[in-house]
Amino acid sequence: MTILVTGGAGYIGSHMVLDLLAADESIVVLDDLSTGFARLIPHGVPLIRGDIADISLVNGIISEFSVDAIAHFAAKIVVPESVSDPLGYYLNNTAKARTLIEAAVLGGVKNFIFSSTAAVYGEPDEMPVTEETRPAPVSPYGRSKLMVEWMLEDACRAHGLNAMILRYFNVAGADPAGRSGQCTPRATHLIKTACEAATGKRRGMSVFGTDYPTTDGTCVRDYIHVSDLARAHRLALDYLRSGGTGTTLNCAYGHGSSVMEVINTVKRVSGVDFPVTLAERRPGDPPEIVATGKKIRELLDWKPFFDDLEMIVADALEWEKQLKTDITL
Repeated sequence: MTILVTGGAGYIGSHMVLDLLAADESIVVLDDLSTGFARLIPHGVPLIRGDIADISLVNGIISEFSVDAIAHFAAKIVVPESVSDPLGYYLNNTAKARTLIEAAVLGGVKNFIFSSTAAVYGEPDEMPVTEETRPAPVSPYGRSKLMVEWMLEDACRAHGLNAMILRYFNVAGADPAGRSGQCTPRATHLIKTACEAATGKRRGMSVFGTDYPTTDGTCVRDYIHVSDLARAHRLALDYLRSGGTGTTLNCAYGHGSSVMEVINTVKRVSGVDFPVTLAERRPGDPPEIVATGKKIRELLDWKPFFDDLEMIVADALEWEKQLKTDITL
């Protein structure tokens, strides 16, 4: 049987492919390459360029490759962009996911892993958040993902689909073996941006908001290494295949770091004191998001291997050093 990985040529999806290969799984990748990179797909893994909303294409893949599970990563992910282009996000993240879910049902796929986000929590009253924390997204990005969660829950009840929803927090780092990492130019992820500044690809970087109710006034996030996140998705798939019932899980380490703490860590690890500009807050950014991560540890026996900010930064920095780009920001 085969796992269909949508968005498998992207940052997180490509790490999922690497993890699945290490577990000797059969994989097929579907990616429109709008933000993904074919070079991140290992030799021998079929890559089909296309849209997840092309139901004929998806059903053909399910039939041809005997797909029994879908790991869905394909999505737009930039919070500020979602505020300025909400309809684009509801199309790409929500409407197209609905078609993918329909294709899964029509094709008899039983197991579905959905890569969701902590953005569904918005600005929670309690901290750290748990899976029981009431979702209240403050951005179109978070809302677009929450809608997919609802659709999956309904499809599971109506059609016997078994789905695991993984709400991940701030993903960072790169494959420790140097096989994959963030490639997108003009990325907005903090650690990626700071590593670009440290390697001279940016002339500096900005901190958006220094008056939040946190220890140093900058936003606090729960950073998780992308390889730990990929393994969490594979363990979730193993759980479903072994007869486990789908549920919602937070993928997090249980502690946060502020924007300035991250920047100072990148400066320390790289040895480069790059310029930092203080700017106004961005719309859609909550002050703090940290989760316990207790449920995923207990249910899936998930044990993080890279729970260390310096390690995350070091892997991201090594990837950035070897990543070729002609763009200077």
